Amino acid sequence: MAQPTTDRSARAQADVRTAAASGYTARHLSVLEGLDAVRKRPGMYIGSTDSRGLMHCLWEVIDNAVDEALGGFCHTIRVVLHADGSVEVHDDGRGIPVDVEPKTGLSGVEVVFTKLHAGGKFGGGSYTASGGLHGVGASVVNALSARLDVEVDRSGKTWMMSFRRGEPGIFGDGSGGPDPDAEFTPFVERSELRARGGVKRGVTGTRVRYWADRQIFLKDAAFAYDELVTRARQTSYLVPGLRIVVRDERGLPGTPGENGAVEEVFQHDGGIGEFAEFLATDPEVTSVWRLQGTGTFRETVPVLDSRGHMTPTEVERECFVDVAMRWGTGYDTEVRSFVNIIATPKGGTHLAGFEQALVKTFKKVVEENGRRLKFGKDDKLDKDDVLEGLTSVVTVRLAEPQFEGQTKEVLGTNAVRGIVSRVVEKELTALLTSTKRVEKAQSALLLEKVVGAMRTRVTARQHKEISRRKNALETSSLPTKLKDCRSEDVERTELFIVEGDSALGTAKEARSSDFQALLPIRGKILNVQKASISDMLKNAECASIIQVIGAGSGRSFDLEAARYGKIILMTDADVDGAHIRTLLLTLFFRYMRPLVEAGRVYAAMPPLHRIEVVNAGSKKNEYVYTYSDPELHRTIAALDKKGRKYKSPPQRYKGLGEMDADQLQETTMDPRHRTLRRVRMADAAAAERVFELLMGNDVAPRKDFIVDGAARLDRERIDA
Repeated sequence: MAQPTTDRSARAQADVRTAAASGYTARHLSVLEGLDAVRKRPGMYIGSTDSRGLMHCLWEVIDNAVDEALGGFCHTIRVVLHADGSVEVHDDGRGIPVDVEPKTGLSGVEVVFTKLHAGGKFGGGSYTASGGLHGVGASVVNALSARLDVEVDRSGKTWMMSFRRGEPGIFGDGSGGPDPDAEFTPFVERSELRARGGVKRGVTGTRVRYWADRQIFLKDAAFAYDELVTRARQTSYLVPGLRIVVRDERGLPGTPGENGAVEEVFQHDGGIGEFAEFLATDPEVTSVWRLQGTGTFRETVPVLDSRGHMTPTEVERECFVDVAMRWGTGYDTEVRSFVNIIATPKGGTHLAGFEQALVKTFKKVVEENGRRLKFGKDDKLDKDDVLEGLTSVVTVRLAEPQFEGQTKEVLGTNAVRGIVSRVVEKELTALLTSTKRVEKAQSALLLEKVVGAMRTRVTARQHKEISRRKNALETSSLPTKLKDCRSEDVERTELFIVEGDSALGTAKEARSSDFQALLPIRGKILNVQKASISDMLKNAECASIIQVIGAGSGRSFDLEAARYGKIILMTDADVDGAHIRTLLLTLFFRYMRPLVEAGRVYAAMPPLHRIEVVNAGSKKNEYVYTYSDPELHRTIAALDKKGRKYKSPPQRYKGLGEMDADQLQETTMDPRHRTLRRVRMADAAAAERVFELLMGNDVAPRKDFIVDGAARLDRERIDA
């Protein structure tokens, strides 16, 4: 009797599925016309609706103006952030066409701002190289704007048109000027491109002003002035001779224009060579080298024929390669890549070709000079060895490059890889093997640097391998002077780098051996800002610190491999102690920077004074510690006010060795009572400048710094 019940259940489920399927018909499909698709899914076109997406819209408008400059038609671009939240971009290019486009019957201005995939960058001969490719930039900005006004100077007149969320029409503005909330009358039968006044003969250009639609963008989305200035400066390098003016009239707190309108002008005639010099922060090993060349390739692309049909056609493309590069004494790498004027932060085929040629060329030249460089058969160069200390700008220009997505972060045109590789290999080989005196000297230094980087990488890996914790059955290769802790929990463990053996003795008694390790250093370590990497690794104190921390150094540093959660620099509270702390911080900044960036490097704060407060009767005297002279004066004044007696003069500590174990533990090492100063690095470029000023080779700026600060020096802190 169970079988019929099962059959009925199965038939019922089948009927439900059939009903559901029959309910899903063509009427359930939505077809978004025109710019509706952009407003429905803005993230598909601009990435997001926060400040990043808002800035992307601005880049689309600016890039259209820069494309005119790439063609040699535009010389000045002006960007204004207005106080009413709008932004205006003005260029003196050819101006958007104002005549009627025959297929749509609309003016060129309306086609550009209302039709997706419409523009002059689809192989029509208007642009040989451009940043705009998909014909959606201006129309997407228009669709996502509460209001957009465009004015075109062309044919002796100024032509103008306004849009509300992508729809053309007329705003009823009052005496207060253009307002996105003004009454709007859309065009019903046909659109009108209005002429307003005349312009001098030969004057052309385009002005676009728009108000971002707050129905689309998040409330806190805002134009970032610093980001705009960075992009303007970058573009002025990429298009030599182009003048870009950025003006901020918003008066926002925390911006350069908070006290009034601010304007900056960018123009660089030296191109990407100047850009590479601007990006570089370390002393040079080579001057800026320019590698230039061209290559051609063929690709099949759909082309509109005379009948309006897309026909696959094989075309020949030309790719122009321009690379600026220089090596410095540091180990950081800064490589910026661009296609036409578009930044490709995630690289692509052009960057892959550049790195491939770089490694191949250096391997070949180093092997040819193996005897002079003492480069053995078993030695192998790595890509990181070649890139160490390199600052480079890689640019390619070609028509209709293939990007991955509208945001254009990765170049996908395959043929570009081979062209860039051939150009770089040929030009770089010529420089590295040049017989000219200057280039020959720089090449010799560079080859030595690359081979030195290889040896440093090998040495750092060896340090890392031998610094692993050993179990009870193994022997440890860590320095014998290290007084390690028992715990292996990185979250708890602390490494105190202690100045001198006298302080070490006291610190051994004061520490908690469960989680606090001690590493003594003798005097002042090597100034690594001036020394080479190989000299740093040969220095016993520097090598010991790197070995004990156990995460390697330089480019091979691995933060996850660090053996201690906190690195605490414990030096005397005098001038010599401050100097030793600065030398140690220089080591960490140069070769173990991720530790500083992660906030895991600290400076201990031992007290400067101890005041013994006398208690009446048999009650024990109290001890009060102060950490600066002002604090000492305030404490004494407070004791005098209360009528408390104290021994005079207060004890002044010259060094850690003057404290006994209980005092050191209570004031400096016990987490319950101590004060630590965390070393942070908010701005890497500013930190680099400070270290170069204090510890670098240039003496004159440091002398001026010392003279300027001499009046503020407490002479009592000089241990002499």
